[in-house]
Amino acid sequence: MLILAKAAMAIMLGFVISMIFGFFFVKFARREKINQNVSHTIGERHMKKNGTPTMGGFIFIIPTIISIGLLYFKKSIEFNHNLFILLFVFIAYAILGGIDDFLKIKFKNNKGFSISVKFLIQMAIALVFFYVFMKNGGEPILNITSIGININMGWLFGIFILCVLVGTSNAVNITDGLDGLAGGLSAIAFLAFGIIAWNTGWLEGYEELAIFCFILVGSLLGFLLYNGHPAKIFMGDLGSLALGGALATIAILTRHELSLVLVGGVFVVETLSSMIQIFAIKKFNKKIFKMAPLHHHFEQLGWAETDIVKFFWVIGFLLAMAAITYGVWL
Repeated sequence: MLILAKAAMAIMLGFVISMIFGFFFVKFARREKINQNVSHTIGERHMKKNGTPTMGGFIFIIPTIISIGLLYFKKSIEFNHNLFILLFVFIAYAILGGIDDFLKIKFKNNKGFSISVKFLIQMAIALVFFYVFMKNGGEPILNITSIGININMGWLFGIFILCVLVGTSNAVNITDGLDGLAGGLSAIAFLAFGIIAWNTGWLEGYEELAIFCFILVGSLLGFLLYNGHPAKIFMGDLGSLALGGALATIAILTRHELSLVLVGGVFVVETLSSMIQIFAIKKFNKKIFKMAPLHHHFEQLGWAETDIVKFFWVIGFLLAMAAITYGVWL
């Protein structure tokens, strides 16, 4: 019952701070014209969203950091190297995405950082992750007990960290195309990983990782008050990259990388749909989907935006529950 009480407290703390902070930040973003430029290639129904404020990731990033700080100063949680890694990746990816958003707003396009610059920064983040992880007794082992995989990867584990971070952050970024879609799916995913993290009692700081997840769930629920259809603000790369980086970090630290594929199943399918579409066009000059990623395909089929979001949320929830069953019970 204590675990349940702490989880409820963390969710409520994140939600309340996010709700209040979001109220003022949306007004600030409108006043300062921190607006999104929507590409006409997405479709006519999205053009009416042009000029909607962006960088709404602040609405769940800042409250999450504030909440962690409050709990630390109240001595409700302890600071440890695993929490440091998680916060470092979360903030570093937020900064990366924030600068990317700033460049898009400043030059009024959707270019931002070049791919090479973005990749170099992500390499540096992964290197810090790997260094702190190894320095504090982490083992560079890929261990998936359910299928009997136990491989000592050595320094290649650093590359593995990079791949998981880059892949997950980009997957969340690709999915962030409809009002509330990525935010809702992320809340579900972090709820699942909060439960999974609390079950990893062998891991130093497992309780702090779980509390971070639950705080972020609450903060995301607060964000959805402003990001739900019709969105008053978008999360931007600032938010999507931070969420993807944090999700990947928790999966790696808790040794539930396989669970990440299941928890983030919708993110995976969205990314695969884009990759398949690009490959089909370049190789065969044909489209597999009416438009990629997958949520735009459903739009082209005539589905309402809210129906697509609700459908994807339900799929994400069922996958998350299956991952909890695999990661905690089985």
